[in-house]
Amino acid sequence: MDPREAALLMARTAEDRKASDAVILDIRKITLVADYFVITSAPSTIRVKAIADAVAESAKQNGLEILHREGQEVARWVLLDYGSVVMHVFLEEERLFYNLERLWGDAPVVEVAR
Repeated sequence: MDPREAALLMARTAEDRKASDAVILDIRKITLVADYFVITSAPSTIRVKAIADAVAESAKQNGLEILHREGQEVARWVLLDYGSVVMHVFLEEERLFYNLERLWGDAPVVEVAR
């Protein structure tokens, strides 16, 4: 699965678990950190955990290997690192505070439509 397809899979899986405002940023021309950031949010830490778990399970079922997972215990911001795609699942107020969309504002947005 190419990185764009993986990012779309993650965003759609998050939306299926009731994540809010899924955004995919194409950061290939801006940084070497990854090709895509997928950013979503949820209203509670329980939902943040559920979304992160669902995305990790879906990615695994589709042959994607996770390199690093961070933030699961506190669940205010869970990061799932797949190398070329990094998934961020935020508690809503954390997403507003860190505002990655503004920080990476030069990155084109990939449409998540089904």
